[in-house]
Amino acid sequence: MQTSRDSETQPEPDAAASTQRSLNSAMIIEDHPLFCDALMMTLRSSVGITTTATAQTLQNAMDQLAAGALVDVILLDLNLPDVDGLDGLVRLRNTTEAPILIVSSMADDRIISAAIHAGAAGFVPKHSQREVYQSAFAALREGRTFIPAGFQLAPHSDAATDATHDATTRLASLTNQQARILQLICAGKLNKQIAYDLSIAEATVKAHVTAIMRKLGVQSRTQAVLIAQETSFAKVLHDLG
Repeated sequence: MQTSRDSETQPEPDAAASTQRSLNSAMIIEDHPLFCDALMMTLRSSVGITTTATAQTLQNAMDQLAAGALVDVILLDLNLPDVDGLDGLVRLRNTTEAPILIVSSMADDRIISAAIHAGAAGFVPKHSQREVYQSAFAALREGRTFIPAGFQLAPHSDAATDATHDATTRLASLTNQQARILQLICAGKLNKQIAYDLSIAEATVKAHVTAIMRKLGVQSRTQAVLIAQETSFAKVLHDLG
């Protein structure tokens, strides 16, 4: 997928309007109501979005998608109450084929690069002018990845980036339930506590934990936690700094 900056959003010479992706409905995953409302207004007035769904947590968004919510594009804040680092992006990428546009105040080359390499379709810094959103949606409609002007995408071949990409690839293989269980494992919870939190049998939790370790290619819960932590913001900033 070609990368676009907001100063370079012209379509490919052979691109036809009829081949552009239709982006009429959006889901905004954002836990700050005022910003969510402002973003909704921007989408409706500036980029042609006519239908908007909202979610304040990743799990609420996942529940809506599982219930059949159909959206053309997802706008995701990286700082949510129930996810850490790139985990939310990875889980969404494993759930929907809709392009995911990151809208975050964590506008740093390292974070942007990690998000794009993890499957985001673009990145817009929070509180950007509406022209930036217009450029981002123009790029997404043409199938291009959007990088805002002034930021640099790190080469995917960097060793630290490769480690993060490997971790996100493994995490993307988990089912939604397995991802939730891994999140609780990272919080230090035992199988019995996880079973209580998720209202499932402890034997079911054990089966999921076994599947999680198999998919991640690890032998212990501690190793599984380390894989999950590979996608945390602190790890990304440290390794790519």
